Amino acid sequence: MALALLVVSAVIVYLGRSGYRDSAHPGRPLSVLASVYYATVTLSTTGYGDIVPVSDSARLVNTVVITPIRVVFLIVLVGTTLEVLTQRTRMNWRIARWRTKVTGQVVVIGYGSKGRAVIRTLHESGVRKQAIVVVDTVAEAVAEANQAGLVAVAGDGTRSEVLRQAKISSARQVVIAVNRDDTAVLITLTARKLNPAATIAAAVREDENRDLLLESGADHVVMSSDAAGQMLAISTVRPAAAKVIADLLGHGRSLDLFERPADETEVGDSARAAAGAVIAVVRDGEVLASDDPRVARLEPGDQLIVVSTRARPESPSQI
Repeated sequence: MALALLVVSAVIVYLGRSGYRDSAHPGRPLSVLASVYYATVTLSTTGYGDIVPVSDSARLVNTVVITPIRVVFLIVLVGTTLEVLTQRTRMNWRIARWRTKVTGQVVVIGYGSKGRAVIRTLHESGVRKQAIVVVDTVAEAVAEANQAGLVAVAGDGTRSEVLRQAKISSARQVVIAVNRDDTAVLITLTARKLNPAATIAAAVREDENRDLLLESGADHVVMSSDAAGQMLAISTVRPAAAKVIADLLGHGRSLDLFERPADETEVGDSARAAAGAVIAVVRDGEVLASDDPRVARLEPGDQLIVVSTRARPESPSQI
């Protein structure tokens, strides 16, 4: 809008150029450049005085046309500046208020396709947006996360200072969804140093980097490329099974996976006798199939992986 006002002013001055006097070129009408120059210094209230209106018509135009344009021009500039400062102040206040209250949040590093899928699934599983923090190096991604109602930190996730701004020391879980395996390793090392108790899940492309991530402090490593390849193979040789897996991965569809602890009344019975369609039991960090002889008797502390047809089961630990 400010540029449009400047162009309009320059055109008005150029059309009445014979009514102006230029001390640098006496006796000559204003050129296009001189008209733009005069409009610029006039609207910005600089006014060097080297170009002045001398005819009655030029002075009248400056009084009834150029002056109102100048006022509108200044209002646009000052108003835009105040709007930006207000937005930044409001955002800084929200971040400061969030930092004083946040605890047990989920830090998602990387707001690409994987990161957005992680956040979507977390939100559908009952995790509030206020409990999710995004870290990304791309300013556009940070702005997009802010527009989605998420707290976002702009910066490199391998830097301790950036992760401290995301309050990683109080985070419950850290999800690393970056595109480079070496970057994921560095972020894992930094995050584990700043928060030894958090659960860290990371995605990698190459299988050879899986052990490196685990040694760096990751609790769970997902092979993104291998998972895609396996799904393609299953879709080829076992298409019906592939549909079931796709349904399970598509959160909120007819089938969902969630986990729950074994109830006291279920302890001592077999996994198959437990309520719900139990497909696996997690015991001491090991995943056991429901027909494994070792889970013929459930023990206290066992976690049951159950298939449910409910879109949103009551358990908060829905997968």
